[in-house]
Amino acid sequence: MGHDLEEHAATTDNCCSSTGSGRKSHHSEKTKQNLISRLNRIEGQIRGVKGLIEKDTYCDDVLNQIAAVQAALNSVGKLLLEHHMNSCVVERIQEGDHEVIKELMVTMNKLIK
Repeated sequence: MGHDLEEHAATTDNCCSSTGSGRKSHHSEKTKQNLISRLNRIEGQIRGVKGLIEKDTYCDDVLNQIAAVQAALNSVGKLLLEHHMNSCVVERIQEGDHEVIKELMVTMNKLIK
């Protein structure tokens, strides 16, 4: 995973831009495919957990699988947050928009609950 973080930190493509009533993310195709691939695996893990419960699997085994899903989601969140900070946040600060710091703090508080 460390390699992925370094790879994404080096990415400087435009992340967020204003579009009428809100902002929109613009990830490179490589970044987008990486995130989608990870989310597809997580989706499969969720279905697996559901199947374990349906089969009355021992609770500790199910809880371990839930922990694995949470770790995978946290990994996706970290990658996206790093990309966001290295592109969107930097761009908005350079444009003089310091509200992005408040926005980022609200988001980070949600992520680390």
